Amino acid sequence: MADELFVPLYEKIARKNTIQRSLDITLLFLLVSLLGYRLFCLNNHGLPWFIALVCELWFTFNWVLVVNCKWSPVEYKTYPENLERRFPELPNVDMFVTTADPVLEPPIIAVNTVLSLLAADYPADKLACYVSDDGCSPLTFYSLVEASKFAKLWVPFCKKYKIQVRAPFRYFFGDSEPSSTDGNLEFQQDWLKMKAEYEVLARKIEEAARKSVPCDLTGDFAVFCDVERRNHPTIIKIIVDNKEIHSNAVVPNFVYISREKAPKQPHHYKAGAMNVLTRVSGVMTNAPFILNVDCDMFVNNPQVFRYAMCQLLGSKNERETAFVQYPQVFYDGLRDDPYGNQFVVPYQYMCRGIAGIQGPFYGGTGCFHRRKVIYGVWPRDREIEARNCTSINGKSVDDTLLKEFGNSEELINSAVQALKGKKGFPNNLSNSLEAACKVASCSYEYGTSWGTKCGWIYGATAEDLLTGLKIHAKGWNSALHMPELPGFMGCTPSGGPEAMAQQKRWATGLAEILVGKNCPIIATLTAKLQFRMCLAYLWILFWGLRSIPQLCYAALPAYCILANSHFLPKVEEPAIWIPIATFVTYNLHTLREYLKAGLSIRAWWNNLRMGSITATSAYLFGLFAAILKLLRISETVFEVTQKDQSCDGDGPDVTKFTFNESAVFVPGTTLLLVHLISLLCLSSKLPTPVHDIHGVGLGEVFCSLWVVLCFWPFLNGLFERGKYGIPLSTILKSAALALLFVHFCRT
Repeated sequence: MADELFVPLYEKIARKNTIQRSLDITLLFLLVSLLGYRLFCLNNHGLPWFIALVCELWFTFNWVLVVNCKWSPVEYKTYPENLERRFPELPNVDMFVTTADPVLEPPIIAVNTVLSLLAADYPADKLACYVSDDGCSPLTFYSLVEASKFAKLWVPFCKKYKIQVRAPFRYFFGDSEPSSTDGNLEFQQDWLKMKAEYEVLARKIEEAARKSVPCDLTGDFAVFCDVERRNHPTIIKIIVDNKEIHSNAVVPNFVYISREKAPKQPHHYKAGAMNVLTRVSGVMTNAPFILNVDCDMFVNNPQVFRYAMCQLLGSKNERETAFVQYPQVFYDGLRDDPYGNQFVVPYQYMCRGIAGIQGPFYGGTGCFHRRKVIYGVWPRDREIEARNCTSINGKSVDDTLLKEFGNSEELINSAVQALKGKKGFPNNLSNSLEAACKVASCSYEYGTSWGTKCGWIYGATAEDLLTGLKIHAKGWNSALHMPELPGFMGCTPSGGPEAMAQQKRWATGLAEILVGKNCPIIATLTAKLQFRMCLAYLWILFWGLRSIPQLCYAALPAYCILANSHFLPKVEEPAIWIPIATFVTYNLHTLREYLKAGLSIRAWWNNLRMGSITATSAYLFGLFAAILKLLRISETVFEVTQKDQSCDGDGPDVTKFTFNESAVFVPGTTLLLVHLISLLCLSSKLPTPVHDIHGVGLGEVFCSLWVVLCFWPFLNGLFERGKYGIPLSTILKSAALALLFVHFCRT
């Protein structure tokens, strides 16, 4: 028995990366050498040389941040077979699913996510699923009610036959039927029955979606009569109230929530929804652990709950694991990642490296949290432990709870239990409805610490990163787990406008954090954020700022050609080998990373060019949006990304870049036109002003051609029509800006 108390639940293993470190340091040496050369020759050159120096200073600083992130990679290995030997009674887990728009996020997607959660390989009586519907849609509620009926068949089927993929739309992907080798006749009959039942469910939801009103608004649906999306009372519906005890439960508790909305009342987008879910679940089930997923992120590995519990329960010190983050992996991703938004290599290298510092960033989905950490508790030190007292933001548990959590006695009682590390208390969900509606009201948070010291933190559209930063700043660590079979899978934007909108939203949120009171530099100086972790946060928070030097550097070759100047050493100068070596080393280094991650050369090239496109367009507009908010000219808006349940990555046109009339495509189109004009002027030997006695060289011409290659999708878009073509209005705006730039260069 004593041995069972010490069986390991997980291992944290440092990865060897000698070659990686050598290449990183080599590239850093080349960048520093280039800076040294530029400084040495600064007095002998003009404006382009100085601009190149400033941009390369930024690139060198950014590479220092990258090297810091990648320097000490780790990986985790879990032993779920030991979990119940150490903990015969597994802890409860509350599961949060958020959705906001039934059009952009079709209910069938949320239904599959919920079904995969309900069928997870974990005792049903230990789970409770809460769905937040910020769209207040009767269609979403109808879909979830119908899904709960199907779940009573689906969950036992999955557990009986140990089904691996428990999202029905993925399990029944394609039309093939199980062969005789897949099991006995009973399994084949059950499989056909399940598929038929799922098709009925999907058809019901599809038919309801076509109607203006999905169903008769009577009974449980009567509350949706005459409701407005942005002005309605709290709606909480208990879809499944699991009154079974112990292992007799078939389906976990299942609750629908649409929080109260009122005009001119701030609702704080996803962060506000998450805080409502936290409070409602606190008065209903109060599980010590919370899983949150986006509506499109289904459970792909049914063991994922046990994996996470191994890391959360197996730590010698709770400080080591405030939350366990799983990477975002995408199903049916477009072949070779044409939009550069599948993030396979960043997770392999950057995230594993950051996990070796203070732990990965909180990614907003696929994450298991300790409830008491979300409530704002600091890691317990020996003095507090000796007093057997729990603290909230450094204050002992007393009347302060009223100011921290609000005036709900039920919530305060549940918070005390959670902060003391006690298990979720059994509760009849129906008896908690009144308290749940109270804590979900839009006025409940006034005068409390919700969104500032506890819960999900307000102040940025990147609420996930901000919340994780606040947790790390308290001295907590986090853990990353990347099992061979991904824990969760979701869908990624499959078009240019959607990809740009997502990246713009991220850049805006990151810039908001950087210039706000929760900046990681302040957290390092005044709190417990480690210095290297501060550098890791700066790496991601600078995404918006990098648009300025990247745009300037990308425009520099065209400027030099048009102005007959140069920013690179001449071909005959020995110093030319410094930028050549830097360029070749960087590209070969990144290509090696993509090949080691099992990706193709085409995928490497797509990500390389999309890095340039995104930085000079979406990141630029994201930065502008944050600046406008900082100047109080306008407020940022949380843009919901279009979700698609499936996308065929092998079609003839799916990898072609798509456009719309958004201004986000103007900078890229302008940049392309500027380079085309400069190359045309050079090839036609038009007279050029004499701004530099040395004149333009081959280096500038090569760089100009490289930029054109990177923006090749925009070049194609000039000649395409429909969604694959750049709209005429965008071309006209870009042409006007390009002509202004040319005039500036030649005067």
